[in-house]
Amino acid sequence: MQFPLMFESPRPAAQALDLAPTVLLQELTAFLPKPGKPARELPAAPVPDTFSELSLHGSQEQCLQLLAPILRQLSDKDDARWLTLVTPPSLLSNAWLRGTHLNQERVLLLQTPSSAKTLQLACEVLRKGQSHTVISWLHDLSDAGKQQLARAAAQGNSQSLNVRFA
Repeated sequence: MQFPLMFESPRPAAQALDLAPTVLLQELTAFLPKPGKPARELPAAPVPDTFSELSLHGSQEQCLQLLAPILRQLSDKDDARWLTLVTPPSLLSNAWLRGTHLNQERVLLLQTPSSAKTLQLACEVLRKGQSHTVISWLHDLSDAGKQQLARAAAQGNSQSLNVRFA
């Protein structure tokens, strides 16, 4: 079956339009930025599929119940690299982590001396590519921080997940 062409012959109304390239160019240049004025730079979007953020609201117990299956699934991922937790909050105790039945041979816990170093350490771990997923708990993460994590994850072929407990 052959589909009919929408416009098999030129339409009379289209012939009357002035579609000369110089006319179109003049109309388009009216919308371009003027020379000497820098165009406003738009913030760069995160690299696709390398950065995610999870915000959990509710009691600590509810948040942990929601987080446990995610951690369990990530620790059992079909990837020989680590699931790395960078400076997890104190409510994610070693006893709680053992109770969630994580694959302990595939989970790496890293602590920083201060929360200011958490972003730096998470980026470093992501860039190295030894972890398939790096989870951080940065509550006041700026757009620039998200960009840093996304770029580092892309460099290391990893995933970055930031968790916020509200």
